[in-house]
Amino acid sequence: MNPYVNMTVGAFLATVFVLMSISIASEGIFHSPAPEKEGFAIVAQEEPAAGGGAEAAPAAVPIAQLLQKADAKAGETVFKKCQACHDGAKGGPNKVGPNLFGVVDRPIASHQGFSYSAAIKDFSKAGAEHWTFDHLDHFLIAPKTFIKGTAMGFAGLKSDTDRANVIAYLRTLADTPVPLPDANAPPPATN
Repeated sequence: MNPYVNMTVGAFLATVFVLMSISIASEGIFHSPAPEKEGFAIVAQEEPAAGGGAEAAPAAVPIAQLLQKADAKAGETVFKKCQACHDGAKGGPNKVGPNLFGVVDRPIASHQGFSYSAAIKDFSKAGAEHWTFDHLDHFLIAPKTFIKGTAMGFAGLKSDTDRANVIAYLRTLADTPVPLPDANAPPPATN
């Protein structure tokens, strides 16, 4: 037999032996048992299995009542979460999401130059639906639950106070802010 083949096979076997020995030794030295309790448990909210849009759980307190105590300055701070995808300046650019100047009571899916998802376009009923205070409230609770199929990846604002403050701030982003709704009026039915 060829001596070079014997040396090559011997070198290969010696390398495998050394690597396996190192692996066994390092497992014994650096072994760490699994922790009894996970350090960070990630809990994801499950979406309902089927259904159309506009099925977000209704807010416990109507937005008309929450807006009476809302603080637009605090809403501006919360709105910073939105600025990665939305601009609020008059004449500002569309980003990942549309510009939000004048969004309160604007027809849904109507901002010029933005390509809306089919779900938002369907929900808008060709511009017949507007971003009312109630629509904004329900959408901001859980966008993907309120309008199934929306491309908006935001998880939502669960805090009534944060939502009301953001909506109060969005209301100020207009040449003429929309009047606040009557706190004593019954909330309108959502779609």
